[in-house]
Amino acid sequence: MSKRVLQGIVVSDACHKTVIVRVERRVMHPVYKKFITHSKKYAAHDEHNRFHAGDAVQIEESRPISKRKHWVVLGGAGDAAAGHLAADAAAERAPPVSSTVDRAAEPFENRGDAE
Repeated sequence: MSKRVLQGIVVSDACHKTVIVRVERRVMHPVYKKFITHSKKYAAHDEHNRFHAGDAVQIEESRPISKRKHWVVLGGAGDAAAGHLAADAAAERAPPVSSTVDRAAEPFENRGDAE
């Protein structure tokens, strides 16, 4: 039997080697046919304390590790550690916001591209 793998967001990392992961799923209401978001929180084992609140992670079912912990963090959804580095690199490559704002504040006649 294969182990279940779920994706969720870390909501707490206060415990040592444990993270609380919120997994959301969408279900259709049987009468009103409207989609409702149900969420459930799972305690998952994080051996090296790599993940913090707000990280997207994948968790896998495992043997019972403690009374309420029987899930293990596989890794970030898209590797959370690489995601932070990619966001920092993208921020450095982006043009400064002030240059676009200053250009927009100039009168149309003074711009270099108008003829």
